[in-house]
Amino acid sequence: SLQWETLARQFLEYEQVAPFLIAEEQKRRLLDFLPLFLKAWEQCAGMIVFPNVQLLASEVAKILTKEIKKNLNGKPAEEARLALEQLLQQKREVDGHLLLKSVYLLSQTDMRTLWNIIGSGLPAALMQCLYLFFTFPLKKSSDDGEASEDDPQTQDMLVQIMHNIYKEEQGVEELLAADKLQSLIIATASLWDQCNPSWKVPTGRVLRTISKAQTKNSIVYLQAVDCIKIAIQNLYKLADTLPANDICEAVSIILCFVKDSYPVSSALLTEFETNDGYQLLLKILLRQVWGCEGLQENEGDSYLEEILDMLTCLTTCGKTELKVSGNIAHPQLPHFDFEPTQSSGMTVKNLQAFQVLQSVFQRSNDVRLCRRILAAIGTIWAWDAVNFFLLEWTLQPINQFTDIIHLKPHTVQVQFFKLVESVVLDMSYIPHEILKKIQYLVKENIEPFCTLTALQCLLSMTKKDLLFSDIFRDSGLLGLLLALLRKQAKILRKSAGTQVPGLEEGTEKELNAVMLKMVAALTVGSVRNTVVLKDYGMVPYIKIFLDDECYRSATLSILEQLSVINYEEYMSIVIGALCSSTQGELQLKLDLLKSLLRILDSPKSHSAFRTCSGFNGLLSLLSDMEGALQDPPSGLWATVGHNCLLELVFYTLQGITAALHLDPVNSNFFQKNGLFEKMAEDLGTLGCFWTQGEQQIPRGLEKTRTFAEFLDAAFCSSEPFPRWLKNCIWILNFLDHMVKGTLHLESCFKEIQTEVEETSRNDWEESQAQEEHVAFKRPGNKLPASAYTPWGNPEQKDTAIVHPGAVCVIVRLLPKLYKEGHSQLSQEIQCAVADHILSLVKSEKSRQVVCGSGLLSTMLTSCHDALRDENHPLHLPLIRIFEKLASQAIEPDVLR
Repeated sequence: SLQWETLARQFLEYEQVAPFLIAEEQKRRLLDFLPLFLKAWEQCAGMIVFPNVQLLASEVAKILTKEIKKNLNGKPAEEARLALEQLLQQKREVDGHLLLKSVYLLSQTDMRTLWNIIGSGLPAALMQCLYLFFTFPLKKSSDDGEASEDDPQTQDMLVQIMHNIYKEEQGVEELLAADKLQSLIIATASLWDQCNPSWKVPTGRVLRTISKAQTKNSIVYLQAVDCIKIAIQNLYKLADTLPANDICEAVSIILCFVKDSYPVSSALLTEFETNDGYQLLLKILLRQVWGCEGLQENEGDSYLEEILDMLTCLTTCGKTELKVSGNIAHPQLPHFDFEPTQSSGMTVKNLQAFQVLQSVFQRSNDVRLCRRILAAIGTIWAWDAVNFFLLEWTLQPINQFTDIIHLKPHTVQVQFFKLVESVVLDMSYIPHEILKKIQYLVKENIEPFCTLTALQCLLSMTKKDLLFSDIFRDSGLLGLLLALLRKQAKILRKSAGTQVPGLEEGTEKELNAVMLKMVAALTVGSVRNTVVLKDYGMVPYIKIFLDDECYRSATLSILEQLSVINYEEYMSIVIGALCSSTQGELQLKLDLLKSLLRILDSPKSHSAFRTCSGFNGLLSLLSDMEGALQDPPSGLWATVGHNCLLELVFYTLQGITAALHLDPVNSNFFQKNGLFEKMAEDLGTLGCFWTQGEQQIPRGLEKTRTFAEFLDAAFCSSEPFPRWLKNCIWILNFLDHMVKGTLHLESCFKEIQTEVEETSRNDWEESQAQEEHVAFKRPGNKLPASAYTPWGNPEQKDTAIVHPGAVCVIVRLLPKLYKEGHSQLSQEIQCAVADHILSLVKSEKSRQVVCGSGLLSTMLTSCHDALRDENHPLHLPLIRIFEKLASQAIEPDVLR
């Protein structure tokens, strides 16, 4: 602050004596003062604490203006340009650079200081400097034949001063006293290829600043001298010869003045239009593709973007509002409400400007240009939704683009159909004429990728509302897709699983998948469309697609819709596919089972499931898995993900439970035909249960655990457990849910993410120890949450038994919970299971339910050795179960 106070006193002294000094002395004293001022400014990190800063700025700007004029007066242009360079260059340590740096700093302080600089006459003087620097390149020196370079620091300061001055309307008004503004604008349009290259970008920046601050007076001035007209004429001459990025840069400057002036006056836009300005833009934009030199990647992109942005803005510039006819084709979506309200101010009024965008898209195949134009159209729609209707009912751009879209690059096709899709999804409007043309593209299939993208667009719309199911049926699209799928299904059937050259690769295969998805979407919720599919005789052809995982999801969706009108046909197809699938087709089985579960959720399907041998079909899946869960795995099972096998068991038991749920007929059928016994037999052969004869029975247990503790130790702790034991516990857990009738519940339908284990037999033992710690706990290796649910508290009194036959299955598996080398652990588990069975039959209601299922007979046959041997660890738990059941006296012969 002391330094600033000293400077303030010195400048005050200057003020007092200045009126009495000649001009040269004033200049000398001020030049002596400025280095001290600049030093103080640098030491204070740009903070100026100077009471007379406005007067200082005025004095410095006036002297700099005088110096510039003195170096310009009476000199030819090239000589004047050299004189200016010598005046302002930093390396010469001349007074001009000191003045320039001072003005540069002072122009960044406050508005009043800036106004003092503007009022000094400096704006016009700087414009003369810029004109000379731009139009006259530096001459080559005689010494080395190379052109000297402009001082970049001086250039930056000059440009920043002009930016600060010309962004104010007052600064632009000051320019009008000289004629250099229109001269510079015209020079950019006529001398771009001859100007000083290092001043192209700075000149463009300054002119854009002036453009944004145009006033009514500046517009009148430019119009009076035909500035835009002359610039367009000159650009026409350069359009065929100037490099594409250069012509874009020059045109963007002229277009800035046209666009920015419109809010003040339409005069420059009118001049631009009457002098073929739009034709010039069209010619230049099309050169981005067909010009001799073209554009390198990203070269000149910013100027091309700027032209397209300004052209997009010009579409809303016009005096007359376009009229919307209101000619809406029906039917329309319920949410669509078209009542044009008061204009938002962003509606299309200038069709000429939009026609340039439309024509460029129609005639160009340049990816960047076409995509940018589509983005511009999306922007225009976003400004006001009415713009879509204004354009489609006048110029019909989207309608016309549909005719040629198959000729465009793939990325352009994708963006175009996304744009069409937005009309339905965002505006809730159905453009019937456009959709008819898109359907024609699908029918003709001129270019497969275009057909695919068009169909994906229609698919997205179909998912929006059920109304499209009727529209696309009535338009013939559904029939077309069914005919195409019939043809593809015949090809697949003839190939009999072999590779079909060309058909099953890339786009063609993806097209088949999307056609199936489209048919699935059209049949969801539409019984009428499902009947059409059946009447076309498509069911035998649709099921052919089940074998390919790429098609399976959509195919199952179609078949599930078929079940709405014919459960028996659905069950026949799905159960038949399950039974005919090979051992290795695990994913096919899983997908079929999940579909089956969705249908079994309806009680009406249970009868069809039974009559189509559904129970036997699902049990056959278990019998086909013989040895699948043995430890270590062998044969085919060694190459299959362990978790996939557990999933298959899980979903199979789920399907059986779902078919039995609240269905006395199915429950009686399952019980009377001995299918619970068959289930126990099939589960016992999976490989994790003991099937090899006598067991080494320990006398007395070292450790006893309840099932709640056992399950927690097996799956929720780090305690190592052998793989066979974990598999047994999983299966018993599934059966426990089945006993309670909860295995089929919706919470069990969560997708199981399979993790295919690729561990070979050679490194199986090495990975075993790690797997014992992390099995079933890794992300992507989880069964549904319900499968983890602990078996209730063994002391629970009112456990509801829904399927008592499942208790018999557990009893049959009880003595098979054994593994050589793990006798102590095996007996501990057996006792825990027995205790759990005891907890199930504690209530009188549970005993009544379970006695009728033949549980006592099952215990006698399955656990005969343990019942006869009083020293067997299972003897006492089994006797307690007998005692609980004896009171019911349902099976007196067995009790005797």
